Amino acid sequence: MCLRGACGGLGLVFCVDRSLGSPFAKQNPDGILQELISSGCLKIYVKEINNLVATTEEEREGLRRANRATAKLLQDLAKLARPGVTTGDLNDYAMDYIAQLGATPVFATEEGFPGCINTSVNDVAVHGVPGKQKLKIGDVLSIDAGMLLDGYAGDSTITVAIGKINPKHQRLIEIAREAMMAGIQAARPGKRIGDIGYAIQKVAWSHGYDVVREYIGHGLGHVMHERPDVPNVGRAGTGPVMPEGLVITIEPTLVEKSARMRVDADGWSVRTRDGGWAAQFEHTVIVSQQGAEILSTL
Repeated sequence: MCLRGACGGLGLVFCVDRSLGSPFAKQNPDGILQELISSGCLKIYVKEINNLVATTEEEREGLRRANRATAKLLQDLAKLARPGVTTGDLNDYAMDYIAQLGATPVFATEEGFPGCINTSVNDVAVHGVPGKQKLKIGDVLSIDAGMLLDGYAGDSTITVAIGKINPKHQRLIEIAREAMMAGIQAARPGKRIGDIGYAIQKVAWSHGYDVVREYIGHGLGHVMHERPDVPNVGRAGTGPVMPEGLVITIEPTLVEKSARMRVDADGWSVRTRDGGWAAQFEHTVIVSQQGAEILSTL
């Protein structure tokens, strides 16, 4: 959710990591950055980033509540996602659900996204804007939901089949989930962030799929996006060391064909350039010696 549209242009969020002493780009969408700079329609937003290492039971329980609530929302939306239902209908349900909890729809409030969930259909890989699009039999729908509940963030993504789908798309969904779980299994104290991306890409590539590079996992805590970045590809044994209690999201997006992306005219929806379909899964986890604790589950 780092790339956003505003005033007819696109915004690139630069996250300022004080330990590095300079800003670095959170996202760099393939093929559009230079054009945006040249045309003068690139808008820069700067925000501070921190990271939460959950060391107290109060922190862990707050994160569990926020992420369980997010998981319950996704469970409800998966049941509602049927042929004839619009992506806007799903967003309306999510808005009511979040409001009833007294929570904040952070995608809309913190990131400026035109909706409180992402609804990415078929060749839209991430950040699909909910609206009038009707779901139909054979569609593949990824739903990314997030909220801030009692001072803690929840973030999770599922991909669901709409009715009976092509077996090749069902396999894409299954391998995307498997890749996420491989990344989760790699998240242990003393291991490095690159181990997560390596585990994800190993699963994806072994089945002939590619992995979207630009849109990645992240730290999470009292706000939705914190450091560290958690890429979905990587080299084993590289990157920051993961401490006990680190809270991160692991959220690979797998595609049938090429992982080259383009951004739609709405300034948000990111789809494959070659029309290949995509599937994404995401869990929020706490890094633990006993294995990563998955927070965004029921």
